[in-house]
Amino acid sequence: MKKPKLSFWDIWNMSFGFLGIQFGFALQNANASRILQNLGADVHQLSWFWLVAPLTGMIVQPIIGHYSDNTWTRLGRRKPYFLAGALVASIGMCLMPNAAMFTALMPALFVGAGMLMIMDASFNVAMEPFRALVADKLPVDQRTLGFSIQTVLIGIGAVMGSILPYVLTNFFGVSVKADEGHVPDTVIYSFIIGATVLILAILVTVFKTPEYSPEEMAQFQDENEDAGDEVVETMKKRPFIEALVEDFKKMPTTMKQLGVVQFCSWFALFGMWVFFTPAIAQHIYDLPSTDSSSELYNKAGDWVGVLFGIYNGVSAIYAFFLPTIAKKIGRKSTYSLSLIAGGIGLISIYFMSSPNMLILSMIGVGIAWASILAMPYAILAGSIPAKKMGIYMGLFNLFITVPQITNGIIGGPMVKNIYGDQAIFALVTAGIFMIIGAISVKWVEDKDDVYAPSTQPMSGH
Repeated sequence: MKKPKLSFWDIWNMSFGFLGIQFGFALQNANASRILQNLGADVHQLSWFWLVAPLTGMIVQPIIGHYSDNTWTRLGRRKPYFLAGALVASIGMCLMPNAAMFTALMPALFVGAGMLMIMDASFNVAMEPFRALVADKLPVDQRTLGFSIQTVLIGIGAVMGSILPYVLTNFFGVSVKADEGHVPDTVIYSFIIGATVLILAILVTVFKTPEYSPEEMAQFQDENEDAGDEVVETMKKRPFIEALVEDFKKMPTTMKQLGVVQFCSWFALFGMWVFFTPAIAQHIYDLPSTDSSSELYNKAGDWVGVLFGIYNGVSAIYAFFLPTIAKKIGRKSTYSLSLIAGGIGLISIYFMSSPNMLILSMIGVGIAWASILAMPYAILAGSIPAKKMGIYMGLFNLFITVPQITNGIIGGPMVKNIYGDQAIFALVTAGIFMIIGAISVKWVEDKDDVYAPSTQPMSGH
């Protein structure tokens, strides 16, 4: 028996919690570097502080994936995890911009970095089960639609979160000024609002989306199942480490091939998120690299939030068209062309001369971001056994965290020693990596893309 198709609004409600997660994640991406610099970090140190994000994700995601595969509660299979993650993330969001309050205990910069770690670990706890939930609930022919709707909601939440500090400053008169070692009120209020939105959005999914019981899951004939797959009860008896190692060894070929693309695209994204604010402040606003507390710098930071909102808005719109484009030219071609657009967008920032011109660059970045959030998961889901969906979605996160860790280690020294503290060149490097990722899509096997120009299957697992 195949899984029943869900209506558009069923899929929308199932993914609505991602709007809240991305609202908070966007606030973090657009403002974490500014907060850390407000608290005393130098520009070349930023990537080291940002390392806590992928490191926690690398540890947390496979663990959450494994246990959510084997968790059945009255609340559901995946829902307990993203509800718990949202609650803890909201606490971190309230505390990070208020790190200066804890200076009696330790330096505010360390408190801020610690809150960044708590926030990102919690976002990871919440995000991974959402990816698995789409694969749990939807039949194969609705998965591209499911991940695209998820991407639309991610875009909406990210736009709201990204532009919020700018809106509070320019429409509600909230102060953008801050004493040295403190964070502007506009950022503090934005994070508190973001924490509230996060909880409310997660609750929509919790109350609106039922999960299939173990008995129902057992009845579905999943297109990805192998006859020799272990039943869920057997999986529960295996120790976690043993199961993790065994599943890692049996990683599908498609996942390995996508790993190369993911490395390039997430290396690029991490560099953009970490260095975008200082790059724009230096390259567009002509501020020195040591200026991180002036009113002009914080205005530049607010404009970065707007730009991030623009690329997320483009992403949300483009995501609506992804299923149609994929039907016309295939998922791989859609993915590759989208990454090329992102690479061109990032490289073009170097040639822009005014803040408003950067909007053009963000269009390309938004196209790439939509495809990164949807296409690899739609391709990957077709190669994973349903009973292993959570653990493999968690393991797939390694191909997201490892490139970020790599960039986090070498990005700061490159900016300091090779780029002369000019962060703009970190963005150009990111664009080059994005284009390399687009080229590497060519070698990815997409086993259930019925719309690809050639549907002849390649070698198996």
